[in-house]
Amino acid sequence: MSSLMDNVRKSPVLARVVPFVVFLVLTSAQGWFGEGGRYWLYLAKTVVAAWMLWELRGVIAEMKWAWSWEAAVVGVGVCVMWVGIDSWYPGQDVLWFRLGMGDDPAEKPASVWNPFEHFGVGAMAWLFVVVRLAGSSLVVPMLEEVFYRSFVYRYLISPEFEKVALNRVHWVSLGLTCLIFGFTHQQWLAGILCGLAYHWLVFRKNRIGDAMTAHAITNFLLGLWVVFQDDWKFW
Repeated sequence: MSSLMDNVRKSPVLARVVPFVVFLVLTSAQGWFGEGGRYWLYLAKTVVAAWMLWELRGVIAEMKWAWSWEAAVVGVGVCVMWVGIDSWYPGQDVLWFRLGMGDDPAEKPASVWNPFEHFGVGAMAWLFVVVRLAGSSLVVPMLEEVFYRSFVYRYLISPEFEKVALNRVHWVSLGLTCLIFGFTHQQWLAGILCGLAYHWLVFRKNRIGDAMTAHAITNFLLGLWVVFQDDWKFW
């Protein structure tokens, strides 16, 4: 593992891509180990991703948290938007079915990430709620902002992405990055709008730290909504 990380450290591309890909692969594997297994795998992938980001903290120079009133406003606003527009448009599974490119979601068994259903109301369920809140609020914002706003956006402008200023506006790259980001979420439209909002912060501040903070605020508040409103579809 140490030799792998040594190779990752040597490449600006790998340093920004590998943690995200590892997290994505582990996410896709969550269904392989039964209902209970996916909660433990979420814990494992969060720990692995956090470790990788810690190891690469000196390589990814732009991965630094930053606070601003704009980040706070965007973070809260995106959460309100995410929940508020949910009933206005179809989720990805319904969208692809209507376009003739997927199976009828109504025929699939419902599967939501709800530890209270599996473990009951107790310490184990609350452990995974806390893990999910911590992972989505601390680890995911670093992973995704480094990957999308720092790497993908600039790499679409030039393979020598480190020479591209973070606040450079390039509309085609912005559109593609936000589309990709949006369609990695079931709530694809909210994801696209969310990506635009976070990228506005990057343009305004010429750094990704404010977007990381906004992303963390959004995910934390959304997690509280999920748990205390019993609205598990957002997880």
